[in-house]
Amino acid sequence: MKKFLKWAAVAAVVIVAVLAIVYRAVNRVPSENLTPSERVLAIFEDGGCVSCHSENPKLPFYAELPVMGKIVKQDSDSGYRAFDIVAMNEALKSGSSVHPVDLAKVEKVVLDGRMPMAKYYLVHWGSSLTRAKTDVVLDWAWETRRTMYDDAVCEALATEPVRPIDLVIETDPLKVALGKALFFDTRLSVDNTISCSSCHGLNTGGVDNEQYSDGVGGQLGGVNAPTVYNAYYNFVQFWDGRAATLADQAAGPPLNPVEMACESFDEIVAKLAADKEFSKAFCAVYPQGLSQETITDAIAEFEKTLITPDSRFDLYLKGDETAVTAEELNGYSLFKKYDCATCHAGQNLGGLSYELMGLRADYFGDRGLELTIEDNGHFKETSLERDRHRFKVPGLRNVGLTWPYFHDGTRATLEEAVRDMAIYQTGVTIKDSEVADITAFLKTLTGKIDGKYLTNDNAE
Repeated sequence: MKKFLKWAAVAAVVIVAVLAIVYRAVNRVPSENLTPSERVLAIFEDGGCVSCHSENPKLPFYAELPVMGKIVKQDSDSGYRAFDIVAMNEALKSGSSVHPVDLAKVEKVVLDGRMPMAKYYLVHWGSSLTRAKTDVVLDWAWETRRTMYDDAVCEALATEPVRPIDLVIETDPLKVALGKALFFDTRLSVDNTISCSSCHGLNTGGVDNEQYSDGVGGQLGGVNAPTVYNAYYNFVQFWDGRAATLADQAAGPPLNPVEMACESFDEIVAKLAADKEFSKAFCAVYPQGLSQETITDAIAEFEKTLITPDSRFDLYLKGDETAVTAEELNGYSLFKKYDCATCHAGQNLGGLSYELMGLRADYFGDRGLELTIEDNGHFKETSLERDRHRFKVPGLRNVGLTWPYFHDGTRATLEEAVRDMAIYQTGVTIKDSEVADITAFLKTLTGKIDGKYLTNDNAE
């Protein structure tokens, strides 16, 4: 018996040694002769990330087995809902720019050690994210972000996912003046009662603080009006992303039957042309004359000036440690801890991607309201099932002034929005003290317009 135990122990040691050698062999770090992007791509490909984070993954044979197959397919579906890695891999292959939201998502899961899941790398040893591989990915992510922005962030914070916004955007002052006049001009509506500013009040945070905005004849829209401030930084406009540019967005409400209700821009052009003084001033800047293209171009040029730099958090990012309190700074740490900064990244803390509303819990089922066409989000534009309930992520600058919240305007306070975002997007219930600190951080994002901090006349 003793002899058997002795040999069993020796065999166990040999097996462990062999397994360790094999493990090290299949988990070796990509060669330093490769570029940083090539090394990271190799880690992602060896790790099989595309197996769960792509539309048409190549699943292993056991995905067809009764019990295990169900788990594999559920994990793959869940991974794809959260993140499609294909675009990032293609960028790494071509040497082109990686999307800042993709970068933030990968950085966060690597920092947390969440990927790959243990049940995956126990079967696929080469996928294990060793300490050495983690260092390669994080070094690449941080250096990529350093070179992605030119924004005067202090060296100690140079790799942060949140960035300060520009102090000035280059614009044509003559076009800006015309666009400003048009922004407040009710002649863009069929009955001369509604202007752009009716729903996007510049003295009320760039919104109207209503769940749904009033259109002509007292009609109500079906989605909460997003702020016009810092809209310049959005990669598309509207919650569903149906407008590619600020000018495209400006063309929407005048022809929307619920909002301004004009049948065509010909009506608007005729009214504005009848104003000889305005028409003369307009044609001096736009020799081609009044048209949908020139009217919306002028409005877009004005909206480019509606940026709000120099928030207290911007000042902190640039090196002023006294600009924020300990509570607010802890709120920022929690904001990152609970994955908020993966989607609310960049200069506008959002506005860079479409994301699924209800990633970790059934928001629309819990809401208890009948689904509307607006609840479909980007699906309205693409008819792709993956885009159902996906919305352009809102920017969070001045968010303390832009209540109510969410695309449906169902959250009256910032505290409610923070608490429910944690539940529905990250699957966690956060403590009241954490809600308070995150809310405090978000209020540091109120910026300045014309050198003065933005305020809201509707605030009590």
